[in-house]
Amino acid sequence: MPVWLIVIIVIIVLILLWFFATYNSLIVLRNRVKDQWSQIDVHLKRRADLIPNLVETIKGYAKHEKETLEDVVKARNTFTSAKTPEEEMKASGELTQALSRLMVLSESYPELKANENFLGLQNDLKDCEDKISTMRQFYNDTVLKYNNKVEVIPSNIVANMCHFKQASFFEIASEERNVPKVSFE
Repeated sequence: MPVWLIVIIVIIVLILLWFFATYNSLIVLRNRVKDQWSQIDVHLKRRADLIPNLVETIKGYAKHEKETLEDVVKARNTFTSAKTPEEEMKASGELTQALSRLMVLSESYPELKANENFLGLQNDLKDCEDKISTMRQFYNDTVLKYNNKVEVIPSNIVANMCHFKQASFFEIASEERNVPKVSFE
């Protein structure tokens, strides 16, 4: 067998090994993104499940704050009807903003702040929010690694050939960056 044929075979084998290794690493990173999202999704759903109890507890004390309570319920319903991670991310931002207004509202009712049921729900919600925040960071770190692999040369060649698409970051909506404003006028 001529040397040039051996060289060509070795080059082809090396290219195939590189292709398969790159493909497998893209699959692993894409699956990590999905896993991280499912971890966040569990806590987002838990938060959504806590909200009806919290709203009912507050209703007993803040009967005239109907609009704020309705906004929270509406935001929760939007979240629970979301179908894609992107829709859930957007709805989660709206829900976070509505919950912030609700918590600011609760500060105006001393007897509510002393209610054990409310305090327990508030602590559960805070714990859930803390977990979501931490998991959001892990998710975004994983998305960054995956997106980098999809974009950088030479792995982007395999990504384009095999139709790997970039994942979306879980970003804070601009509305969420604003401090909620509650007015009693």
